[in-house]
Amino acid sequence: MMKKYLFFMAMVPVISLAQVKTKTVVKAKPAAVKEIAEPVPAKPADGYLIMGNITGYPDGTSVALLNGNTGAQEVTGQIMKNSFTLSGKLMYPDFKLILINNKPPYITLFLDNSLVKINAKIDSLEYSAVSGSPSHNEFIELNNIIFPYQQLFQEGNTDTDSKKTVSTHITAFIKKYPNSFVSPLAVYRNYQLNNDVDEMEKLFTGLTPQVKTGPIGNFISQQIVKGKVNQIGKPLEDFSQADSTGKMISLSSLRGKYVLVDFWASWCGPCRQENPNVVSTYNKYKSKNYTILGVSFDKAKQPWLDAIRMDGLTWTHVSDLQGWSNAVGQKFQITQIPQNFLIDPNGILIAKNLRGAALEAKLASIFGN
Repeated sequence: MMKKYLFFMAMVPVISLAQVKTKTVVKAKPAAVKEIAEPVPAKPADGYLIMGNITGYPDGTSVALLNGNTGAQEVTGQIMKNSFTLSGKLMYPDFKLILINNKPPYITLFLDNSLVKINAKIDSLEYSAVSGSPSHNEFIELNNIIFPYQQLFQEGNTDTDSKKTVSTHITAFIKKYPNSFVSPLAVYRNYQLNNDVDEMEKLFTGLTPQVKTGPIGNFISQQIVKGKVNQIGKPLEDFSQADSTGKMISLSSLRGKYVLVDFWASWCGPCRQENPNVVSTYNKYKSKNYTILGVSFDKAKQPWLDAIRMDGLTWTHVSDLQGWSNAVGQKFQITQIPQNFLIDPNGILIAKNLRGAALEAKLASIFGN
């Protein structure tokens, strides 16, 4: 999971990222009314100026520009006479959120150092029209590619043909805009579809150096490094650890079966909540050349054994009772649980982090329903 950028992206429905053309209605002004021109703020040199026209809010309502990576407020302002302005300077174009009155929904934009205009209404902030930012136009273009296929990004979706189709479109976008700071996001979106770290690296390599060193580019660089650890399509390195009786169990001893290597602990709430699903799929497919090897991050033996019994985890379990310092966990750089690896009968890693419907869907694609 893209821990930061995609966290905020997930908070905003994809449909809200589609540009909506609004119809301007010009009303005749009463002859007796004389307009006084309001001064227009100057755009900072080499910076951005956001000029918002927004209806439905009283004067004094707060406006904040949020960092799309951290969620921190970067610039604040107020709505006065249905208008607001925000200004500043960016080192790199980046994903931002505008928060009105300290509560969602957000106005989303990919901001660069441009004069940006926003037209918005209180009851349809997600459909706000944003203009003036070339980066935002590219952001809209990418999300209009993704929108018809958004269900493919959900856990458990196995429509490989449709995934190949949208991957082709996303790849074309990346090659069209190698100097766009939106393209690293497109690289990651493509990776979400196919989990192919080699392809992610190939597409990322084609971007310009400046883009690769930008905020999202730096994140993608880290994901490529991490993705090469425990890489799908490669053999999962063998290991051995003691079971509850002290007998050493090796992963290779299960060769010939599909094996789910499940990292968990008795004290891990999310692990225990996921266990009924793991049990259900195990019982459904254990007669079809499928098994599970549980690796516990417990420190005390009795709570580990009690959890196995209470949750009905009737497969093989191992642990060195070293908690987060578990030797197998250290070997595979496991820093959060629950987490799992699915390997095929030849020991090749074919999937990672399958939970809920995703685990059932993957196993069904292998064994049938």
